Amino acid sequence: MTRAGYASYGLLLALVLTAATLPAWGDPAWMRELTRIGCYFVFAAMWNLLAGFAGMVSVGQQAFFGLGGYAIVALSNNAGLNPFWSVPLSALAAAAAAALAAPIAFRLHGGYFAIGTWALAELARLTIANMPWLGGGTGTSLLGLADFNSATREALVYWMTLAAASCGLFGVHLLLSTRHGLALRAIKDAPLASASHGINVRQSRYVIYVVCAGGAGLAGALYFIGNLRISPDAAFAVDWTAFAIFMVVVGGIGTIEGPLVGACLFWALDRWFGQYGTGYLIGLGATAILVTLLFPQGLWGWVRQRFGLEALPVSSKLLLPSARGGS
Repeated sequence: MTRAGYASYGLLLALVLTAATLPAWGDPAWMRELTRIGCYFVFAAMWNLLAGFAGMVSVGQQAFFGLGGYAIVALSNNAGLNPFWSVPLSALAAAAAAALAAPIAFRLHGGYFAIGTWALAELARLTIANMPWLGGGTGTSLLGLADFNSATREALVYWMTLAAASCGLFGVHLLLSTRHGLALRAIKDAPLASASHGINVRQSRYVIYVVCAGGAGLAGALYFIGNLRISPDAAFAVDWTAFAIFMVVVGGIGTIEGPLVGACLFWALDRWFGQYGTGYLIGLGATAILVTLLFPQGLWGWVRQRFGLEALPVSSKLLLPSARGGS
């Protein structure tokens, strides 16, 4: 950590504490928009941790996003649990599904791994669509939320999303600041060399795959509990992973701050181009091409390279004895 890093921590904590008071004085419409941004960020941060830091490019993370949403349905509509208590359980359910799917997915490598994860996501979509007790192909509403008035429900969803986004931001930074985080980055750059230096590559990838799936499930649970309704096509759409890739690449892949910048930009473009129908996708594509051509390292990557600014630094530097003031 650097002095700038400690200052950034203080500033970010102050912003989080200020944001936590928004339901008491803010416009409910803005609260809903910030909830949406928070869900975008959590999902994008998990994809960035998986691909940007661990080197596992997946196009099937929507499987865990959708499973997190449907776990809310199973736990609240069918099991009768409080839907808000079901949110962390939904994240655990998505992580458990990833733990079962990982031995299959890890038999594939490179592009085959990416396509294999997409196939698993489609399998999950088709399975859920053929379960009438979960609403079948048309989906269902979250009936357990009927016991809460809209103001209470929106405030609770907002606070839980703020907590999830904060944990995603600071938790990823803390993880990458440890030896395990250094091992992940080494695995991304050179798996064979990492294994030759004693790193258990398969175990490290397995753990991070499960953790990122749990985070994606948490994002899905929060998104759909705020949306009030869920369907297989909405929950397991490959668009979710495509949007996550957009946010991470435009914001800066392999940086902690990049997904946050990308999530805010994606939300702004969604608000701007959403009224133009198919022009929405054209606007996203044009923005992605423009940013990739002008800033191949992403917007935050360019800021870091141009100004040497790291709000949450994870770089490791060797300090010689003379640099520490002793021998």
